[in-house]
Amino acid sequence: MSGPGAVAHLRAAAPADAARLREIARAAYQKYVPRIGREPMPMGADFAGQIAAARVIVVEADGTVAGYMVAWAECDAYYIDNIAVDPAHQGRGLGRMLIACAVRATRQHGLGAIRLYTNAAMRENLAIYARIGFVETRRASEDGFDRVFMRWDLPADG
Repeated sequence: MSGPGAVAHLRAAAPADAARLREIARAAYQKYVPRIGREPMPMGADFAGQIAAARVIVVEADGTVAGYMVAWAECDAYYIDNIAVDPAHQGRGLGRMLIACAVRATRQHGLGAIRLYTNAAMRENLAIYARIGFVETRRASEDGFDRVFMRWDLPADG
């Protein structure tokens, strides 16, 4: 999406995308390392394994993979494990495209909600998710990270 009207598209990630997803995760999450005191979990994610499990959607823009979402259906909600857009491509609506994809997948699976968590130090993410409609359901310390768990109950009218 290099300008107004430029087209970005979603597709399932391919094995060859794993290295690019690691690059995006490192670029997108690096700013949080000083706040958290160590690398956030997505910076060390097993993208090859998630791609092999068919859990990764990528968004392409400007001829490159510009963002991704790792997500899957669970029994009570669609779960977003990791979502990121390369900082060079942020502010162009690519994250909204990925969230819209999650909404479609949620409905396709007959589910009514999306769940995710983020680190409490990622204040920007908390604000973005709240604007979308996610509400905090709990906070917990897990694996040394202060996590904020959130849920978005989708409107029934679709």
